[in-house]
Amino acid sequence: MPTQIKYYISLLLLLWFSSVHAFQNNHQQKPLITAKDSIEAFLKTATEAINTAQFEEALKNITLAKELSYNSEDKLYSAKTSRVLAELYLELRDFKKAQELIFRATEIQNRENDHIQLAHSLNLCGSICVRLEEFEYAERDLEQAESIAEEYNLKELIGSIKINLGILHLTQGNPERAITEFNRALPTINSLNQYYLKAKLYLNKSKALLVLNDLDEAKKINDLAMQIGDEKGFYEIRSESHKIYSQIFERKGAFKTSLLFLKAHQRFKDSLFNISKEMIVQEASAKINLNETNVLLEELTEENFKQQKSLKLNRLTTILSIALITILSLLTLSLYKNNNLRARANELLQNKNTELIIAKENTERASEAKIQFLSTITHELRTPLYAVTGLTHLLLEESPTPNQKEHLNSLKFSGEYLLSLINNILDLNKLEAKKVELDNTSFNLKKRINDVLIALGKSAKDKNNKLHYQFDEKIPAKLMGDPLKISQVLINLIGNSIKFTQNGDIWIRVKLINQAEDKAFLSFEIEDNGVGISEKKQHTIFDNFIQGSVQINRKFGGTGLGLSIVKNLLALMESDIKLKSTLGKGSLFYFDLNFEVFENTTPKYIEEIKKVDYKVLTNKRILVVEDNKINQLITRKILEKNNIICDVADNGDIAVNKVKNETFDLILMDIHMPGISGIEATRLIRQFNVEIPIIALTAVTLDDNLDDFYNNGFNDIIPKPYKTEEFFIKLHKALTKEKQISS
Repeated sequence: MPTQIKYYISLLLLLWFSSVHAFQNNHQQKPLITAKDSIEAFLKTATEAINTAQFEEALKNITLAKELSYNSEDKLYSAKTSRVLAELYLELRDFKKAQELIFRATEIQNRENDHIQLAHSLNLCGSICVRLEEFEYAERDLEQAESIAEEYNLKELIGSIKINLGILHLTQGNPERAITEFNRALPTINSLNQYYLKAKLYLNKSKALLVLNDLDEAKKINDLAMQIGDEKGFYEIRSESHKIYSQIFERKGAFKTSLLFLKAHQRFKDSLFNISKEMIVQEASAKINLNETNVLLEELTEENFKQQKSLKLNRLTTILSIALITILSLLTLSLYKNNNLRARANELLQNKNTELIIAKENTERASEAKIQFLSTITHELRTPLYAVTGLTHLLLEESPTPNQKEHLNSLKFSGEYLLSLINNILDLNKLEAKKVELDNTSFNLKKRINDVLIALGKSAKDKNNKLHYQFDEKIPAKLMGDPLKISQVLINLIGNSIKFTQNGDIWIRVKLINQAEDKAFLSFEIEDNGVGISEKKQHTIFDNFIQGSVQINRKFGGTGLGLSIVKNLLALMESDIKLKSTLGKGSLFYFDLNFEVFENTTPKYIEEIKKVDYKVLTNKRILVVEDNKINQLITRKILEKNNIICDVADNGDIAVNKVKNETFDLILMDIHMPGISGIEATRLIRQFNVEIPIIALTAVTLDDNLDDFYNNGFNDIIPKPYKTEEFFIKLHKALTKEKQISS
């Protein structure tokens, strides 16, 4: 405290002599220049003290500079002082406070057109944004600072900007680009003998080399940083160098040496942390003392006006007294009315709460009704749809004429479109109810997207659109994730672009953002030059059943569910869909995903198809329990084409009697039938036969009651409509398992 008092006494004497001299010469030019010189000296000393971790000395000089800039009423020096104080807070790890101060400085410098100091402030602002992981703002500020520095030939600043750009790229996971920026900065820094920046450059370059696993080069560069830190007393540089040494020796397996350097780093860090706490307390104290000094100076300056203020105060007191009496009278009346209004408001609130409770209950009942309706209607839709797709499949295999084949393909497309519509409605319902889970299987992303493009190729060709596929070859071929969900997202987005583009181009871009150990971070872009989306509609385009307009719906068709499903699926995968679009020029949809890198890329589904031995199925007796005659016919035809003996039961009662009196190798059981249900029939069969495989062949939505199926005796489930390959995979699995048990 005695040292601080001496500083403030010196400051007051300086101000007093300046004021006397100004009064005698009747102008302020000379003392103002002296004050500015002092501010520059204080700030230069403070900056050097920050670089050597002498935070107490830095704070003293900043405080003196701040007081002088206040008295000189020079806004630009006040902004410069705020910038140096922001540097101090940055070193003390109080990034939010540092950002607040630097924003204040840039605001003044922008307003006053002080381009040179603005470049310094933007450079610091970019560095702070990097620490706060606000990378977009950091890049913007650093590029603007670099542009100003080059325009005004600020050589002393260019090296610092390039270092901060390098740190930005390193933090974003791009060490090669970071090293390029560091190498570009070194000649300028060397020419100006900027030792602190040189040490900082070597330190961060060694970090980048460490990321690239170039341990020997990293140690060599870190040695240079440590050498400068020791010679110049750069405390923070020495601390970080010890930390890098620890990491290098840990990678090399020299764990004892690594531990020694880590302990040394911790000692430096602990010392800096204790200093930081003291500085924050002293800075607050300095502000209080500074405010008291300002009040004292203002009181001395205004002494000559006391009598005039006293007269004005008396008149003001009289006016205020009259106003106060009036206000009190009005307040009494207001309180009386307020009590009445409050009673009425309470009554209204109670009524409103009752209405809200009733509305909430009605909403919950409506939601339950919606779920029940979807469950019922999907069963009713899937049952006839099974007949459409099944008969189409059978007819296409019976050598139809070219004309018949064209009609059958149209029928197949219509069936698949209807199934897609049903699945979209179900998927949306499940996503909103948070009942969808992600699979985690190995897959080849490039092949997966190729399959999607092949599937959509005809649609694109019909609208005379060209698909441009750009796939980053650096992406690992072997990834872990949910390929079905990714395909669903891409089909919806690419299909959407095809739908709203005519005689145009559609670009599909997949790029590797970063790869760290067993993680790969990818960006996806789907861009078209179609009709585009208005700015107003961009805010609602991802909502359910929303399209650009009624005219668009009539012209292009569709339900408006695709983008809503995309949004929900990406949210499930911890990502977010983003959109840029201009009406009449096209749209860009983009998102990021991260995957695990995996060795085995052969999909389980393909492996299972290869394992199916159709000879095992020959002459097997299968009982089909199905009440729908068309579905009986389709299932029988599919089985008999593969030399399987098929028998049919129209309901559950007949099925139970047949199993009692005859021998079957497997049962395909429908669920909803007249009389007893498929579940009840299975339960009865299990009372006298626990070995025969029973597979549920059903159009029921399975998400909520899978456990019920298995608990009641089913071995597996095949949802209708199904793919023929999946159908035979499950038959083969059930029959071979039975064979193993019996043997």
